[in-house]
Amino acid sequence: MANKPLRPCRHPGCGRLVSSGYCPEHKPLKAARRVSAQWHGWYNLPVWTKQLRPDQLMREPFCRECARHGKRVQATVVDHITPFRGDWALFIDPANHESLCETCHNRKTAKEMAAERRKNGR
Repeated sequence: MANKPLRPCRHPGCGRLVSSGYCPEHKPLKAARRVSAQWHGWYNLPVWTKQLRPDQLMREPFCRECARHGKRVQATVVDHITPFRGDWALFIDPANHESLCETCHNRKTAKEMAAERRKNGR
């Protein structure tokens, strides 16, 4: 039976040829992303949807970042000031929550993700 042709690693910008999926250097990064996806499920837990998120938006109904610029914009997102990265105590700590509008939250998240990519050399 003939061997499958080699293909480029699926990691963006990596040209190493592999039989399938990712090269040895990028397999651990793929696994790390899979683990982080498990944390996203925490946002569906009742402790978040029925307690922590509503409590934060009640305490701080306006976007904290917009307020720094003298604007009064309704907050719709509860953000973690320090990314919790699977740390349950940090996830539920009200001192680590801030109310943001969607625009400010997306801007902050994009900056954090870009910094993470630079740190990991991607």
